Amino acid sequence: MASEITNHKCPACTGPLHFVGASGMLECDYCGSKFSVEEIEKLYSEKEAKAAENHEINQAKKEKEKAEFEAMGMEWSEEEAKGMKTYSCPSCGAELICDATTAATSCPYCGNPTVLPGQFTGGLKPDLVIPFKLNKEQAKEALKNYYKGKIFLPNSFKDQNHIEEIKGVYVPFWLCDCEMEGSAMYKGANVRSWRDGDYDVTETTYFNVMREGSLGFEMIPVDASTKMPDEHMDAVEPFDYSELKPFSTAYLPGFLADKYDVSQEASMERIETRAKNSIKTEMRNTVRGYSMVTTEMENYNFENKGVKYALMPVWMLSTKWEGKNFLFAMNGQTGKLIGDLPVDKKKFWGLFAAIAAPLAIVSSLIWILI
Repeated sequence: MASEITNHKCPACTGPLHFVGASGMLECDYCGSKFSVEEIEKLYSEKEAKAAENHEINQAKKEKEKAEFEAMGMEWSEEEAKGMKTYSCPSCGAELICDATTAATSCPYCGNPTVLPGQFTGGLKPDLVIPFKLNKEQAKEALKNYYKGKIFLPNSFKDQNHIEEIKGVYVPFWLCDCEMEGSAMYKGANVRSWRDGDYDVTETTYFNVMREGSLGFEMIPVDASTKMPDEHMDAVEPFDYSELKPFSTAYLPGFLADKYDVSQEASMERIETRAKNSIKTEMRNTVRGYSMVTTEMENYNFENKGVKYALMPVWMLSTKWEGKNFLFAMNGQTGKLIGDLPVDKKKFWGLFAAIAAPLAIVSSLIWILI
């Protein structure tokens, strides 16, 4: 069966290629050869087109099999209904089971970086990508530094094997150009006090303040994956848009990648909220010279000027502790990071007891001396 996926192999020795941010090139793990994105694009464009075509054919075949399966009065199991997909690794022939949104991964048997071009066909193809600039070693070092001084952090989180689990992920984002216009009414007040004979006099003067205007925005980002917590993805911003590149699957080898599963339409509310908050702040900042200001009325109108689909680089470590999820995320371009950390309750109460016991003894001695 023709493969639905593509391994980017070194043209010199057939070893696996990985994109390296420091050099901006795809490098071979075995012979050290380096190739530009353009060279690999040219070499693999035909293979990727064929893989994408096979993906479409096999998807249609699977849909037909599913319909026949259901017509027989049989139901899909809960696991089968979760949207998992299987692919054959072209290097070793192993069956890869992936989430329905997975677009780049690696084979667990032979280790070859694997790209699923069928996930990026037609309207699913990203317009832009920011390649990873920081490598895994830099991400691991940042995580170690982030852990320093956290005395209540469970030991398992500081374990080297745990830190090794950090993965580079291309996260899908919508980038929206838009304009927000609006008007607002504020009530300003100035307070003046003075002494008049035996009396303290306070005079408050009120003013009606009107403002109106518009604000244009370029590429407001919102993540387009339900797997990624919005607050974490917002926190690792901003990305440097000067390093945006036209999308190519050649940037993906060596990293994980997802296609979007949150549509443009579903993302508009978040985009509009971010634009509105910005214009509200800017409008309010123009009201100066008053002791107090309150907002009386606001009215804003949002206009979508166009949306682009992009992949952004993020280093991530997702784990569980005592049934709770914890996530570390670092901007793979700038190094800005955010992280949830658990507290080891045994360590906390142990330290509390160690501090409380001497204090109790000192307190008892004071009472005896008194």
